[in-house]
Amino acid sequence: MLKPAERGFFVGYFKKVPADVRALMIGFIVFFVAGMASASVLLSINTESPGAGRYADELHGEHLIGTMETSPYPILRVPATGSRPARAIMLAGSGKFGVDDRALPLAGKAAQVGGVFVKRGDLEMLLIGGGDDLRAAEPQAVALPDPSPSKNLGRWRLTGEICDGKCGGGAMKPGTGLAHKACANLCINGGVPPVFVSTAPVEGHIFFLLSSTNGGPMPEGLLDKTGVPVVLEGAIERRDDLLIFKVDGFVNGAGA
Repeated sequence: MLKPAERGFFVGYFKKVPADVRALMIGFIVFFVAGMASASVLLSINTESPGAGRYADELHGEHLIGTMETSPYPILRVPATGSRPARAIMLAGSGKFGVDDRALPLAGKAAQVGGVFVKRGDLEMLLIGGGDDLRAAEPQAVALPDPSPSKNLGRWRLTGEICDGKCGGGAMKPGTGLAHKACANLCINGGVPPVFVSTAPVEGHIFFLLSSTNGGPMPEGLLDKTGVPVVLEGAIERRDDLLIFKVDGFVNGAGA
C-alpha cells in the first residue's frame, strides 16, 4: 500500500514533501518572482520621470528682463529671443519666503530679475536674492512686447502630490513626500509658489503651478493635503511654457 507522500498528499508530520507538490511549489515561486520583476520593469519604463532636482546658475550674475505678473504668484513673463521661446518663470525668495511684497509694486511693468534657478523636469523656479536682484527694468528695456494671452487647456482630474516649487525643484532633498510635508507647509505659508506633481502628463508637463479657480493663490484648504497622494479637479491654463492648475475641487486622498 502506498504511503500518503507517495500518493501525492502532503501530511504535516511527514518530513518529506511529495515530488509533484514540491514541483508545483517551486514553479509557483519562480513564476511569482519573475512576474513581479517583470511588472516592476514595465512600470518603471512607463512612468514619467520627474527629473533630478538641482540648482542651475543659468544667469551667471546677469539678469532676465520681462513683464511682472503677480497672479496667482509672482511670475516673470520673458519674451522670446532668437530661437528661444517665451518663458513664464515662477519666482521665490531666499529662505522659506516668496517675493510678493517686492513684486507687487512692479505688477504689469517691466522688471529686471536675477538669481539662481532650481530645476526639475519641466519645473523651473528662479530664487531671488536681495539688493538689485529684483527691480524695475532700465528705461531702455521698458519697451517689451505684450505677453501672449493665456490658453485654456480644458478641465482635468489629476492624481498627484502638492509640494512647494522651491524644495520640489531641488532646494531640498527630499523635496516631496510625507517626510517633506512640514517644510512644504512652511514654504507655501511664506509665499513660495505651490506646485502639483502629477502622475500623468498634460501636454508633456507633470508640474503645475497651483491656483484657485478665480486665478488667485492656492485654496487654503489644500495646505493640509501637502506631501500625500491626492486627486484634484480644475481647469488648466497655459502661460508660455508654464501650466497653471486652477483647482476648484478636492476629490479625495488617492489612497482612500
